[in-house]
Amino acid sequence: MKRLALVFILLLAIAGFLGWAISQSAGYVLITYDQFRYESSFWVFLALVACLWLVAMVVHWLLGLLQVSGALVNPWSRRHRARRVEKASRRGLRELAEGQWAPALGHLQLAAEKDQQPLVHYLGAACAANELGEYAQSDELLQKAREREPEAALAIGLTQAQLQIARGQYVEARASLGELQNDHPRHPYVLTLLQQLYVQLEDWSALCRLLPELRKHRVLPPARLNELEVLAWTAAVEQAGQPSDLPAETSLEALNQRWQTVPSALRGEPLVVRGYADGLARLGAQAKAEEVLYTAIKRQFDDRLVERYGRVQGRDPARQLAHAEGWLKDHPQNPVLLLALGRISLRNELWGKARDYLEASLRFDHRPETCAELARLLAQLGDTESSNRLFQQGVVLLDRNLPATL
Repeated sequence: MKRLALVFILLLAIAGFLGWAISQSAGYVLITYDQFRYESSFWVFLALVACLWLVAMVVHWLLGLLQVSGALVNPWSRRHRARRVEKASRRGLRELAEGQWAPALGHLQLAAEKDQQPLVHYLGAACAANELGEYAQSDELLQKAREREPEAALAIGLTQAQLQIARGQYVEARASLGELQNDHPRHPYVLTLLQQLYVQLEDWSALCRLLPELRKHRVLPPARLNELEVLAWTAAVEQAGQPSDLPAETSLEALNQRWQTVPSALRGEPLVVRGYADGLARLGAQAKAEEVLYTAIKRQFDDRLVERYGRVQGRDPARQLAHAEGWLKDHPQNPVLLLALGRISLRNELWGKARDYLEASLRFDHRPETCAELARLLAQLGDTESSNRLFQQGVVLLDRNLPATL
């Protein structure tokens, strides 16, 4: 209300000032050009200019109104084209999320061709085409995305690699990710996809080479990275310890070389040590496997290593038995250790001691392999009835671990 009063007072003041100015002097305006001559008072000329300005403003407003009305009516206007692109984009992205690949492909293609920023639409359309099995069309859409937005090479390359992995085109995916890694060696998602691809391909050597980069750039949470390191190095060592067409000495040398590349922090990891010992045993280096296992168990007692220690045959079975019996002091009721002692006693032909250890192991844990070892020993000793009963018990235990039948 106060503002309205101030405006009214201001208008009165302006009107009063104009009235006073007009009463003081009418003024004079003369405009001549060639034979044209215009004369009037200053105030009439000023009023004429104000009227012309007002007419111009009205005409401008009417033209704008007509333009808006035409855009609303004309289906080919810029406004209508923008609305069609926006509608196609919304529908296409929703259909892509819902797994409706065919309509999503059509709508996203339309949006990509008409939009000024088509990257997201091209990538979505490529994914939809890939899901439909239209691999050539998917690649063509990615190529169009490169042509329209060359600065988005990283995003397009990542999408291409993901689609190649989904198709099972691992060689092509590896090449794509290799190029991306050369251009973006620190990019977390490039490294993540490489890690996933190496696991898929079971290329443990390549994964082991990648692990330092994953740790350096903190691509994975520490706990997950530690698990991955153990998995990769265990698998790499086991892979190196597989028999091949090469001479045993050559295979054994390759296994030892692989072991030397294992980070020192992982050489005490039970899974990695077990993989190395298994490889040594398979390649005929049983004595070396026994030494490796004994050293690791002395450093850190672990059931998985103890179980393997009972399987390998060292240079001196009596000394091996003494080593294992030394662990009984701290682990007198460990069924795995007792099983290992029973097996080592069998190799020393100590039948009574072997029977005692195997029966003690069964008292603490009924394991199928313990039943089988004791049953075999009892059969050798002539106790057929007890041997058959233990074999049956072992079969029942194995049956419990088998998947359910249909």
